[in-house]
Amino acid sequence: MESEIRNRPAFANIRVSMVPGDEIIAEADAMASMSATIRMTTRWSGGMLKGIAKRVFGGESMFVNVFTAEGPGELILTQPFPGDIECIDLRGTTMFLQPGAFLACDPGVKLGLGWAGIKMGIAREGLFRLKVSGEGRVWFGAYGGIFIREVSEEYIVDSGHLVAYEPSIGIRIGMAGSVLTSLLSGEGLVTRVTGPGRIYMQSRSFSGLAAWTNSHLW
Repeated sequence: MESEIRNRPAFANIRVSMVPGDEIIAEADAMASMSATIRMTTRWSGGMLKGIAKRVFGGESMFVNVFTAEGPGELILTQPFPGDIECIDLRGTTMFLQPGAFLACDPGVKLGLGWAGIKMGIAREGLFRLKVSGEGRVWFGAYGGIFIREVSEEYIVDSGHLVAYEPSIGIRIGMAGSVLTSLLSGEGLVTRVTGPGRIYMQSRSFSGLAAWTNSHLW
């Protein structure tokens, strides 16, 4: 099953070329268009209880859509906000995604939920994170462009910009500087990550957009 990420980085979407028997799992409402030869079914995301937990705690939909090719065709998947999309290939490995980042995956990928910690919730990163593991490709999206960094020592990421990271990455929340500096600079809390491992970041944040919008409403 061939795929390509098009129109990146601002308005990325996924085009999947499918032949009979191919299957792909996608987040609810991710389908933009598809051939009539592709059949779509809907199911709980990991079962009813897990699906509810993902919705309540992980910011994901309770349901996923399964697209199965009954003949040659194409499937176009997209995300609800402007930005880039990244694809990673899991080979018995694991990756953590921040709430709302997951877009689609191959059938061999397992979707789970992991505890992120109270401090991550305080930093508006979410109390839980989506755990993807197994075999196959995973597509996830970001608001703005996606950039990758290999972390060996401590690295600081502004709150709301961390999208995905490997399980070897350690995460803790702290102030950007002194209490006064953190308050006056507008940075507040930041995410301090330690390696070794790889992290994926987005060039924009929803909290930054909300703050900018609110400042122009009054």
